[in-house]
Amino acid sequence: MTRSGNWEIAEALEQIAKDRSVDLDLVVETLKLGLLSAAKKRFGTAENIEVEVDPKSGRIEMYAKRRVVEGEPASPDEISLEQALKIDPEAEVGGEVVEPLNFADFGRNAILMTKQILIQRIREAERERLYGDFQKRIGEIVTGRVQKVERGEVIVNLGRTEGIMPPSEQVRRERYHQGDQIRAYILEVRKTTKGPQVILSRSHPNFLKKLFYIEIPEVYDGIVQIRAVAREAGERAKVVVSSADPNVDPVGACVGMKGVRIQSIVRELGNERIDIIPWSDDPKELLANALAPATVRRVEAFPEEGRLVAIVPEDQISLAIGRSGQNARLAAALLPGWKVDIMTEESFYRRQRMRELLEEALKEIGEEELVPELKSHDLFSPEVLAATEPERLEESLGIERSRAEAVVAKARELTEGAEE
Repeated sequence: MTRSGNWEIAEALEQIAKDRSVDLDLVVETLKLGLLSAAKKRFGTAENIEVEVDPKSGRIEMYAKRRVVEGEPASPDEISLEQALKIDPEAEVGGEVVEPLNFADFGRNAILMTKQILIQRIREAERERLYGDFQKRIGEIVTGRVQKVERGEVIVNLGRTEGIMPPSEQVRRERYHQGDQIRAYILEVRKTTKGPQVILSRSHPNFLKKLFYIEIPEVYDGIVQIRAVAREAGERAKVVVSSADPNVDPVGACVGMKGVRIQSIVRELGNERIDIIPWSDDPKELLANALAPATVRRVEAFPEEGRLVAIVPEDQISLAIGRSGQNARLAAALLPGWKVDIMTEESFYRRQRMRELLEEALKEIGEEELVPELKSHDLFSPEVLAATEPERLEESLGIERSRAEAVVAKARELTEGAEE
């Protein structure tokens, strides 16, 4: 191979590596693999063939190691003594000679095969690298342009690859059109034969959380901490915040002067309503805060049942529960591990009185030991027990049918008496 030919190969290898953004070593190793495949196609085997490629000079050398035999060789890794002596005058039967192979002898088909394998391997490496890059970015917000909307899925051009936003990760009220620039949260990255599939979301609570990191400097700096997020995408969200600095009001920092900071997030989310809630270590205080804008008189806790009861004025009950129960659902979502009830003072008093009567009734029939079990199974209520079939009670509490029937009968007596 001529010196100019060598330099052309060296430059080509470097250009491929640069164009494909892969290591030169990978290109060289792939070229070796392609040449060995071409040799195997020509000779039937490549086990005895070695390839050396110097990427700096472009020099390519191929050798075949052959065992010297008497007479005609029986396989490609053998060579007759007569031919071996032409290569190495000191060759002898049973020994081994190294025969240089002419790179050009492999012909055009061999070169094409090498090129195809090279391209295939580089594509695989690119996919693997892209997968690794985006895998590290799970949890980040990316900006892309809508390429198309197909079968409900939004395909987003992210530059080096495509992102997919399934219907479940879209905001119900939003409409996406080709050419729209959108921001989305990287939820997941999947490996496919066509490369990494980046799953995007605009409905995930963490999308809202990340927007706070982007738009509010105190959150980004760690002064204001986001303690919990509950969201019904496109409708309403509640974000609980605290401050590491007693001189910084976390709610005020998030809202900003005249609401300018929170409004930038609201606009990004298509006017989704966002409530900023001050954090409290006390679940009762946190629930009272979370039910804003409703006024909460007090919150009663029942730890043995994992239940919090918010007591609100009669004229605040609708506001506390919210349209279709949304305000109550979001508030409860901020308190994992707790069940949440919202009642007026009168309803709470009646509920407590009925529970006291139930406990007395269970004592009358010698079943007071079931009270903790009934509470833990969310059954400690005359109304609930009255509507429960004895079979279910028997199964839930692991008691005999006769005991279950007696408990249900007592609960029904209480509810019937309360109605009269």
